[in-house]
This record gives sequence, structure tokens and C-alpha cells, in this order.
Amino acid sequence: MGAVPVLAEPAPPPPSDSAEAARELADLFAGAERAVEAYNGASERVAVLTEEFERHRDRVAEGQEAVNEKRRTIGSAAAAEYRAGGLGPAVALMMSDSPDRYLAAATALERFGSRRAGELRDLVAAQRSLEQRREDASDKLEELTAEQTRLARHKRAAQRKLATARRHFDELSARERRERERAEHEAAAEAPPATAAEAPAEGSGRGARALAAARGVVGSPYAWGQAGPSAFDCSGLIQWSYAQAGVALPRTSQAQAGAGRKVSLAEAQPGDIVVYRSDASHVGMYVGGGQIVHSPHPGATVRYESVGILPVSSVVRP
Repeated sequence: MGAVPVLAEPAPPPPSDSAEAARELADLFAGAERAVEAYNGASERVAVLTEEFERHRDRVAEGQEAVNEKRRTIGSAAAAEYRAGGLGPAVALMMSDSPDRYLAAATALERFGSRRAGELRDLVAAQRSLEQRREDASDKLEELTAEQTRLARHKRAAQRKLATARRHFDELSARERRERERAEHEAAAEAPPATAAEAPAEGSGRGARALAAARGVVGSPYAWGQAGPSAFDCSGLIQWSYAQAGVALPRTSQAQAGAGRKVSLAEAQPGDIVVYRSDASHVGMYVGGGQIVHSPHPGATVRYESVGILPVSSVVRP
């Protein structure tokens, strides 16, 4: 997809104090994250529709080859009739613009032997099938084109919101920025040790493997629309980590919220997906000891933080 112009959103009024600045920045990042997840969902649908369209296109090609083969068979009969000195039914069929209508006349098939009549019926059936396949492919292409348009719209929205959040962050005072960066570094340095008490229960080994993968990329940068291996958005980190454990998860945080068995936060085990906000617009992976590992927002890196960093809406065990 080509470059998409980014339209700047109006700058918000300056906040009155550091606390308000932090709240406003958090709101901007939350809005950007929702836009990113909408983009991820559209991107995933485009990929699925592209595969479906390609399958329909292959079926059209197969159907065309079947029609061509049956026409060759009928053509041989037509050539034999022509050499015999007449425009027999096979010749008339080959010259007809609509073999289906030609064969609709009962007398037409009566002029053929049973074997030849069967071949003609096969040709008509193959042509009908080909027409249906072409129609299906056309419908799928139309659906794909519409989804690509939605994808471009979501991309523009995500770019606008991310640019606004980033601009707002850049406008923080040097002191506010130092305080924020210090808090982020402290959170990243608080990696909890892997203790026996935090080991996942029997049967959840894939959660442990996914967590090991996520731990291995702590420090990697946040990048919207990315699912590894060197940069991640929030749902991209979860999808990639579980893929390393041999588990296929959907791409978006909303879809991941339904990709397993729901458990309470008190029952959370290492590797469980912690879903945040009522719209499931953010996800992290439970580490144990009341902490998660996640890719939080633009300008940050994959890091450890308290499980209560945002309002928890559910916990899911894939």
C-alpha cells in the first residue's frame, strides 16, 4: 500500500499541571492504541480476504480448464461430423454462443447417442460451474477492495492519533519528561525473578514458553502495527510470544480477549493474557508477583509493570 498522508489533529489546550499533563497524555495514548487495534483488525481481514480471493481465482482457472477439456472432446466430434459432410449437432453446439440454451431443446440431445449426450451435459454443467466460480471470485474481490479502503482509513486515523500523542509528549517540560523517563526505567528494572512459586500449573506449559519469549524481547521498541521479532505493539507482542510456543492467536487485542478460557485475576498464572479497558484496547502478559510484561505505547519499550497499571477487564488463558 502506498504512503498515506497524515493529517494533523488540533493541538489540545496546554494542561495546567503535571498531573493533568500525565492524564491527558494517557488519554491520547489510549485513543491511539484503539486506532492501532482497529488498523490491526482491518489488516488481518485484508490478509484473510486476499487468501480467499486467491483460492477463488484458482478455482476459476481450474473450472476454465475443465470447460476447455470438455470443449476439446466435443470439438473432436464436431470435426468428425464436418469431415463426414454435415453440420451435425456437435458442430452446431461448438458454433453456438450459448450451448446451454442450445441443449435446452429436447430434440437436440435426441440426435446424439447416450455417450455423446452425457459429454454435452458435462460441458454445460462445467460451464455453469465456471460462471458461478467467476461470480464468487468477483464478489470476493469486491469485498477485498472495500476492506482495503477501510484499512487505509484506519491507518490514517492511527497515524493522526499517534502523531498527536507524540507531539503532546514532546511538548512536556524537561522536568516532566525526566520524571516520566525515570519512572519507566524503574519499572523496566523491576523484573521479577522466576521463582518456583510463580511457575505455571501443570498443563499450562505453553503459557510458560510464551512468557519466556516475551521476557526475551524486553527492551524492544514499541512500533504500531508490528508483531515482532524486533518491535511490537501490545497485541503484536502477545501474538508473537505465543507463536514461539506453537500457539496461533488472533492479531488484535479484542480478538485475543476471546481466545481462551477466562479466569479471575486472583487465579492468573504466568503466561495468561491480561486484558485492559472495557473495550479491550490493551493487553499484557501476566508474569507473576502482580506484574505483567507488555509493550505500552509509542516512545516506550517492552517492559515489566504492575498488573494494575490500567483497569483490568478480564484475564484469558489461551
